[in-house]
Amino acid sequence: MSGATTQAAANSTSRRAPRYPLSVPVEVTVLRSGIPYSIPGRTLNLGQHGLGVDLAGETRLGDAVGLEFRLSDVGDALRAKAVVRHQALLRCGVEFLSASPELQTVIRGWAREKSGVPTGDPLPSSSRISASRRIFWRGLWFVLALFVIIGGLGWWQWYRVWNELELGIPARAPQLQTARTHVPTEVMENLITHKIEPIYPEDARQAKVEGVVVLDTVVGADGNVVELHPVSGPDALAPAAVDAVKWWRFQPYQVNGRAVPVETMIAIDFRGN
Repeated sequence: MSGATTQAAANSTSRRAPRYPLSVPVEVTVLRSGIPYSIPGRTLNLGQHGLGVDLAGETRLGDAVGLEFRLSDVGDALRAKAVVRHQALLRCGVEFLSASPELQTVIRGWAREKSGVPTGDPLPSSSRISASRRIFWRGLWFVLALFVIIGGLGWWQWYRVWNELELGIPARAPQLQTARTHVPTEVMENLITHKIEPIYPEDARQAKVEGVVVLDTVVGADGNVVELHPVSGPDALAPAAVDAVKWWRFQPYQVNGRAVPVETMIAIDFRGN
């Protein structure tokens, strides 16, 4: 523990610019045996010189990677080359290698705006960041208490909007959000653009638990998986199926030229894996 704490402190003090605790979707591309491999994830923090990332796969220290991420209110996706400086399980810290001054300016300005830091202020020190976090959490608890008093309807509305902000999805009219088209499994299989294979649980393998886990799946209009519910199959294998399918990506399904959310069934076969 003392070694990890010392390392974390060293990482914090060695940064040339602050990291802001903001979450946006990110794709990390690494080379494995000369083949590009794309790993989806979300940022834990970001700054003008690098990112902290929570990934659906593993990287290694020193890996040269490509990054692609999109900031809300910024039109085009941002791309940069980076190197993995820190690694812990499925989390890593990367440092930009080829971020242009324009890209760094965009990231710095966007992160300061979303973190509530005035543009003219100097970059915050670690103590000011900690104080801002304390103020944020106190304000958040006050808002939560207020919504509890107002009632269940107000709470539901706040929770929906908060999730939309987290996912980076613009607010839509309620009837558009709830309207889903049922699409056969074989049709959705042809629309898969990114697929992660499930990891067979070791305890289930040793117990010789096999079978097919069927998931009731909701895919958003943007092709991201937004809901998963196991409907059949061994309970010991269902979590592994959910953990894999939640990272799948699909080509948006269109009705009359407009992308719509769909509901479908996905079967994950653990027999013989």
